[in-house]
Amino acid sequence: MTALTMQLRRIGVSARQIDRVLLAFIAILLAVYLFDPGQLAPSMVFTLEAFAGTAPYLALSIAIAAYATASGADNLISRAFAGHPVRMVFTAAAFGALSPFCSCGVIPLIAALLAMGVPLAPVMAFWLASPVIDPAMFVLTAGTLGTDFAVIKMIAAIALGLMGGFVTMWLVGRGFLSDPLREGVGNGGCGGAKVRAPKDVVWKFWQEPDRITKFRTSGIANVIFLGKWMAFAFLLESLMVAYVPAESVSGLLGGTGIAPIAIATIVGVPAYLNGYAALPIMEGLISQGMQSGAAMAFLVAGGVSSIPAAIAVFALVKRPVFALYLAYALVGSFAIGVTSQVWLG
Repeated sequence: MTALTMQLRRIGVSARQIDRVLLAFIAILLAVYLFDPGQLAPSMVFTLEAFAGTAPYLALSIAIAAYATASGADNLISRAFAGHPVRMVFTAAAFGALSPFCSCGVIPLIAALLAMGVPLAPVMAFWLASPVIDPAMFVLTAGTLGTDFAVIKMIAAIALGLMGGFVTMWLVGRGFLSDPLREGVGNGGCGGAKVRAPKDVVWKFWQEPDRITKFRTSGIANVIFLGKWMAFAFLLESLMVAYVPAESVSGLLGGTGIAPIAIATIVGVPAYLNGYAALPIMEGLISQGMQSGAAMAFLVAGGVSSIPAAIAVFALVKRPVFALYLAYALVGSFAIGVTSQVWLG
């Protein structure tokens, strides 16, 4: 066993897991080189640029999670999600709508919360609400699509979080969804787990060698885990952008009635790039006759369950939790789209 393999196993990442993703990444690049050589360079550039754009949010969330683990501040974070279950879900949904993390950047915090023993219901509420809106996105949405649209999107984020939180609470109460994290991602975190007993927080953890080691190993584990999956996801997204013409997407989303909203919900998952890129696209489509409800469904569904986010979630949690996450995103986005169309007209 090599020193690298031993280090990876100590931080909970096996060489087999890395090889599997890297092999798939290399296989896709090889297929592109063989069948469409001209697309290889654009896909690599797209992947690097997308990774660079997401990197600050990932770095911030990974650093927060590692700092919380090393200092013991994770007890304070977990206590913020403690209390009466109903109040926890409301607090988590509202906090998620105000947090600055995207659907990918929030993954390390979700893993940390579940590993701390925070119940799945409030974590799910935070998880669903967080990528839909944040203060900066609210301002940009208001400036692009109007204040009414931005307000409804903020309400939609909280409503989606509440729906997911309370349904999850009901399922956990009946014995489902225990131990949601995949093996090797973290320990604890089952739906009915209790938050660990509070311990003293060492804010200046860098003065203790053991805590420095814990910070480093936690950070490396998250960087490797997220880095490999995000690179793979962005590569797939680059191929989708290359081979699915934008006019095909706009053609699918036109028309009136419920059908365009349903189509926008489904199309939003693979076609969504990021919240900032999607807004001007939706503005253009609305000016061409697209329903506001379809635009809302597209933005919410894509924000919560875009390809990079879905792949990251799939790598983090077990399949039942992943399936439930997608169901929340699709059903909730469709309902939000229909409601928005009635409200906005």
